[in-house]
Order: sequence, then C-alpha cells, then structure tokens
Amino acid sequence: MLPPEIHSILEEMRAERIRGASYLARRGAEAYIKLAELLSGEELRKALEEMREEIPVVNRTMVSLYNLSRFIPITDNSGLVRAKAEEFIKLSEEAKREIGNIGSELIDENEVILTHSFSSAVLEIFKAAKKKGKRFRVILTESAPDYEGLALARELESLGIPFEIITDAQIGIFAGKATLALVGADNVTRDGAVINKAGTYLLALACHDNGVPFYIAAESFKLHPELTSDEVEIVERKFKRNHLLIRGYLFDITPWKYVRGIVTELGILVPPKEI
Repeated sequence: MLPPEIHSILEEMRAERIRGASYLARRGAEAYIKLAELLSGEELRKALEEMREEIPVVNRTMVSLYNLSRFIPITDNSGLVRAKAEEFIKLSEEAKREIGNIGSELIDENEVILTHSFSSAVLEIFKAAKKKGKRFRVILTESAPDYEGLALARELESLGIPFEIITDAQIGIFAGKATLALVGADNVTRDGAVINKAGTYLLALACHDNGVPFYIAAESFKLHPELTSDEVEIVERKFKRNHLLIRGYLFDITPWKYVRGIVTELGILVPPKEI
C-alpha cells in the first residue's frame, strides 16, 4: 500500500486543471523521489509495482505519465529510484529548452501566432523567440471550461509579448488572421495523431482551410510507443450548468495529415513516418 504522502501527491495531480502533461509528469517524478525517501527493500518494490498502475491512470490520455511509469525500474534499491526520477526531471527540462530553441526558428518577424490551451513547451518557444529579439504577437483562446488560455495570457503579459484573447468559438474567424498555429500535445500516437485539449482538431481544420501552417510542440516522452489513435482513451468530465448536464471531453484527436510538423528536442518530426 502506498504511503499517505504519495496518495496526497496523486490526488493533487488528479485535481490539476490548468497545467498539462509536462507538469504532471514532473510531479509524478517528484512522487517517486518521495517514495524513495520513505521506503526501501521489498516494501519499495511492492510500492513501485503499485505506482506502475497508479501513475498512468491519473490521466489515461496523457502518455507522459505512462512513459514515466516505465522509465522508473521496479527495484528494491531506493537510490536507483531517486536517481532515475531525477534523471527524468533533468531530461524533461533539457528537452523543453531545446524545443524552445528549435521552435523559435519557426517564428518570423511580425508573425501572428494562433494557439489553444496552455502548453509549457509552446510557452518556452515564445520565451526563446522573445530573447532572440523577434517581434510577434499571439492570438490565444480562452480555452473553456477550465480557461487555461487565461493562465497563458498572464505569462505572456509578464514577458511583454503582445496578445489578444478570443473565445473558443471564434477559432474559425481568427485562423484567417494568423500566419502560424502552434499548440502543445498530451499524446502523439504511433500513427502520428495528436491528442490535445478539445478544440485542437477544429483549430487544425480551420488552419488547413486558410493555408496556415499548423505545428505541435511536444517533448519526446509524449510520443506513445504502442497505441494508435483509435486505441487512446479520451477522458470525459461531465459538468452541470443551470441544472443541465453538459458532456465535456477534455481532449480531441487531430489526424496527422493536418500537422506540418512536431517540434521535439530531437528536431522537427514529420508524422507519422518519423514518429
């Protein structure tokens, strides 16, 4: 049985609404570090076996959690568990910096970039482009129902990057005003499909219709080693408004044919052949 401290972290991860797959993977790695501090020997091994089941189901759609659970070995060596968890965090930080450097080269002078939801990888690209002295502005959706876009707006405001916020329903209107679209991903399947915040598929369609290049930014640990797009479990969270039940899929699936490229720390991959 997992210690209460670990259950507390897992509950915090389940409750998170704004920060996405990268943050949850890092928080999961921190849970492994805490576990290594609390347990050793056979107790640790049994707890790791349980964690291999518990971490992915925090959010079944986010492949970063699945890959994290496979990155940490089942062992009775607490030092090894801590070292591997710290390695995961270090690699993820390095990946994000490299994505920022690579992705910023996609941004030309006076680019108008359309984005949806909050992606730490996309934010890293914006930061890198800003440091390189590039002038650009961002059109971002509010990203209902959790309004992750407002969190991104606060980050852009602090960086001095000009932006405007639109409702999700206006994606089709503003796609024609953009020169580039850039979003994150919670999962990239073996067949090159992108699973991200619901509304991403509609953005990709609008960009396709308006001739706007559509790119994804994602660390390599968001590439699923096994599943295809029709095998991914999409999380749904129903909610009520004015006593009426509303269905709410948190993610949708964008086919690879609408994706110009996936910006990773390994370079810009062309789906599905390079996945």
